[in-house]
Amino acid sequence: MTNSADNLQIRTQRTPNPNAWKFILSATVKREGKVSYSEIRECDHVPLAVALLRLANVTQVHFFENVITLTQNGASEWAALSQSVQDLIRYSMPEHDPDFVDSVSKPKKLERSALPIELQHLEEILDRTIRPGLQADGGDIEVLELDGNILTVRYQGACGSCPSAMMGTLQGIESILRTEFNPYLEVVAV
Repeated sequence: MTNSADNLQIRTQRTPNPNAWKFILSATVKREGKVSYSEIRECDHVPLAVALLRLANVTQVHFFENVITLTQNGASEWAALSQSVQDLIRYSMPEHDPDFVDSVSKPKKLERSALPIELQHLEEILDRTIRPGLQADGGDIEVLELDGNILTVRYQGACGSCPSAMMGTLQGIESILRTEFNPYLEVVAV
């Protein structure tokens, strides 16, 4: 591939989740979209993700643009784990393909324009109000289903196991969506 380990710069950044850190690279990790992996079988076509998940105590990797968010189970000291992660990234990036396609075993997500108009509107509101903050913290949110007044979402990256995402952030999302979309909407995270 075109990535060079010699010129690669990596910055680390803590997230609100004490068990997740962001690794911000001077190279692209995922050119289009975003993806989270918690199991090696999900990402056997992405050697960098496999290698990161094989590190002791790592429970999830999230790729978005030039950022890798790594979540661990809390059993590792970040100083040692961070160095291992950076070494592994430097070793793996020359062969990493930022244009990899997410696993074919997962159902293909519909293009936004093919979604029902209500979901398109919800996605637009989330893009404008919620996603920038979540992405800045190394995570994101995926809309799974709108069934009547119940919106089911899934947190991704650092947000997936963050205590504040499960309580305060979820209430904030619900409040914004009630104001801008449906005053009776209930947001449920899975």
